[in-house]
Amino acid sequence: MNQKIPTTGGPVAASVLEDLAAASRILAAQNVVDAFGHVSLRHPSAPDRYLMAKSISPARVTPEDIIEYDLDSNPVNANGRGSFLERFIHGEIFKARPDVMSVVHSHSPSVVPFGLVGVPMQAMFHNAGFIAAGVPVFDIAEKFGATDMLVGTIEKGEALIEVMGNYNIVLMRGHGSVACGPTLQTAVFRAVYTEVNARIQHYTVALGGGMPMAALDAEEGRLADEVNQGAGMRAWDLWRSQVKW
Repeated sequence: MNQKIPTTGGPVAASVLEDLAAASRILAAQNVVDAFGHVSLRHPSAPDRYLMAKSISPARVTPEDIIEYDLDSNPVNANGRGSFLERFIHGEIFKARPDVMSVVHSHSPSVVPFGLVGVPMQAMFHNAGFIAAGVPVFDIAEKFGATDMLVGTIEKGEALIEVMGNYNIVLMRGHGSVACGPTLQTAVFRAVYTEVNARIQHYTVALGGGMPMAALDAEEGRLADEVNQGAGMRAWDLWRSQVKW
């Protein structure tokens, strides 16, 4: 029996689709994603739907590539366009976290090592204050054994969100990471500065030669993140101005 296609959550403003497509290109320009990775946005008027590009390299996304999904990650309007296998990351986070409006999944190279060793990622500077709350590591093997490492089912997405909990960043062993936020702009900001913070932490460890790091504590991180909810728009405005179709 053919699966029933879910109904749409309603029309979405062209400016919203343009910003979501731009977010993909921004993440590529900031070296957070390459040919792989994706960003999603909860439907502005239907919280049980989300929007994400078809299966395409992030730097090539246009507004016409955006597909609507229900929270089980079934496409509403694919019209022959392919979907990302790991869309379940997004659907299960949106399902479990009503506070989250946008999700970024990436394999940014400076971040990946922190999912492989017992060295926690710490907030190195104010732009990465959100990291001070903690960064859990999801190991897909703990529940599913040997896999292709991809979150390609609802069950694997559920396992990811069980580890992620209420954190805004989660690492994925041998894979990458996920960043989320209350807006598209915040999720992009966090994804970019997770990668930047990881680079700074690598440099700091090398420079310090085993000395303690004066990383931000939880309260410093919370206060910095509050400021960045507004000040971070300066970064978005710059990045958005540099996107061309």
